[in-house]
Amino acid sequence: MVKKQNRKMQRTRRHLRVRRKISGTPERPRLCVYRSNSNLYVQIIDDVAGKTLAQASTLDKEVKTKHANKEAAKEVGALIASRALDKKIETVVFDRGGYIYHGVVKELAEAAREGGLKF
Repeated sequence: MVKKQNRKMQRTRRHLRVRRKISGTPERPRLCVYRSNSNLYVQIIDDVAGKTLAQASTLDKEVKTKHANKEAAKEVGALIASRALDKKIETVVFDRGGYIYHGVVKELAEAAREGGLKF
């Protein structure tokens, strides 16, 4: 009998598979996305030092939309791009976190690119 796999487990396996190939360096840190049902979180991480260089989420005061939808993704993408440019980070490696590059994740990436990040 074939058992149905847990969606969270499937996403975690996809994320680990991608993380074997992607890693953030001080010159080109990793832009990591986490999407829950209610919020959207983004971090810029230097994996060599193990430090978070910048972060943004829908919980920030600057973000007006407080949900994990496309409008909020645009705001969070622009916010993370401005915070990264303030810290002189221009190029990053995009880590979609095992999520499909569609919808919220795509809007966030495009907003970050429009904000000045290169990936």
